[in-house]
Amino acid sequence: MPDPSPVPLPIGYRCRPATADDVAAIHGLVASCERALHGGAATGADSIAADLARPELDPRSDTLLVRDDAGVPAGWGWVHGGRRSAIDVHPGHRGRGLGSSLLTWAEARARQTGSARLVQSLPDGDTAAVRLLRSRGYAPFVTEWLLEIAMPTEPAVPEPPPGVTVRPFRPGDERAAYQLTEDAFGAWQKRRKPYEEWARLTVERATFAPALSPVAFAAGHMVGAVLALDVPGSGEGYIDRVAVRRDHRGRGIARVLLRESFRAFHRHGRRTCVLWTHSATDALSVYRRLGMTVRRSSTVYGRELDGAR
Repeated sequence: MPDPSPVPLPIGYRCRPATADDVAAIHGLVASCERALHGGAATGADSIAADLARPELDPRSDTLLVRDDAGVPAGWGWVHGGRRSAIDVHPGHRGRGLGSSLLTWAEARARQTGSARLVQSLPDGDTAAVRLLRSRGYAPFVTEWLLEIAMPTEPAVPEPPPGVTVRPFRPGDERAAYQLTEDAFGAWQKRRKPYEEWARLTVERATFAPALSPVAFAAGHMVGAVLALDVPGSGEGYIDRVAVRRDHRGRGIARVLLRESFRAFHRHGRRTCVLWTHSATDALSVYRRLGMTVRRSSTVYGRELDGAR
């Protein structure tokens, strides 16, 4: 008998909430979407696991996994905190209405939590998904860019500014890095993450690479950090977070830390490094001065929800 569905699905599909046991299958689904759209997969399985373990996300009510008659995942979606959503539909199952069904479910779930607004980020190259969101009243409000830098030779690293020392991330740095990055991102984040959520998304991930993540100190306090991931099979380095304490900005600390991470990745056999930034941070010009260029872009769309309780 088909699983009971909280939203009408096309014939031949059934759904249920996702669980931790589904991480590998969902990762395969997401990787298939990325390969079809970008020519390669970038998301690691640990990223899926971290999303399912977010403190404000209850998989029983905040996720939906859609499967075909053979039980193979065809699409999935999640809603975090009633405000943010993500939806993926396998390339082989597109054009059948699954994306529309999952979006209807996400909006209904957001309304149930009392949220007045729902947002979702989409690659600009996914024109079908963009059309769907636009048709449902979503409007763009933030641009995101995936930047890359080619490293055919080992990058040179400038000296830190006076009074600043740089070293790789060590055990015990977690709380200081949390404080630093959340303070730095507070100007544009809607909420401050609790430490447990932040850690699951960063330093507790299986792909977190302490040796490739330089941190900067001044007068015994962490004033800058680059947190990097080493994703198996990606063939390139990934910078997950870059932060400099406000009273130490403009001194070239970010440039030193990034070049230090680039060099570490080069020594690990990577010849390209990538990172995401977006228009709310005003950091694009900084990265371009380092020689980074835009590989592709995404847009964050939002919509006001009527009928939220």
